Amino acid sequence: MTEMEKMLAGERYDYSDPEVVERNSRAHERLERLNRIPHRDTAAYRNALRELIPGIPDSSSVIAPFFCDFGFRIRIGEYVVINYGCTLLDCGGITVGDHTLIGPGCRICTPQHPIDFEERRKPVETGLPITIGEDCWLGAGVTVCPGVRIGARSIIGAGSVVVHDIPEDSLAAGNPAVVKRKLR
Repeated sequence: MTEMEKMLAGERYDYSDPEVVERNSRAHERLERLNRIPHRDTAAYRNALRELIPGIPDSSSVIAPFFCDFGFRIRIGEYVVINYGCTLLDCGGITVGDHTLIGPGCRICTPQHPIDFEERRKPVETGLPITIGEDCWLGAGVTVCPGVRIGARSIIGAGSVVVHDIPEDSLAAGNPAVVKRKLR
């Protein structure tokens, strides 16, 4: 199994592997292009966005500046808005449901480094998938940690750090984010 295949399978992989580095470098080149396109050149921006995130619907928006590791591991639903300055570290795969709003400066991070310090010295990590359901709203500056699922119709308060799954129809906030109340 190649290191890229291990990454795609959710296994520990070597991120210094030449194939992984090349895919990451391609994403960075696409990000540089995307982030320098003038705001009014919507056709060029949309084309650059499709190169970076294949399959992104025309109804969804990602507002520059934007940052990610690979891009092809991000799945965005219809009518999603990802606001200014967001970072999606997507080696483990990130899925964002329809009609979800992601506030400015959010960080959605799938990489999980080894717990053991000697293992952590090696260029290895595991990508744990993150899923954000439909009709969610992540306030400004939210951080979502590896392996988390946020249920449909949930709201995460600004500045929160989500380290555990959040059930659907929940308002969660804090560091770590905890459910403050049910919305339905």
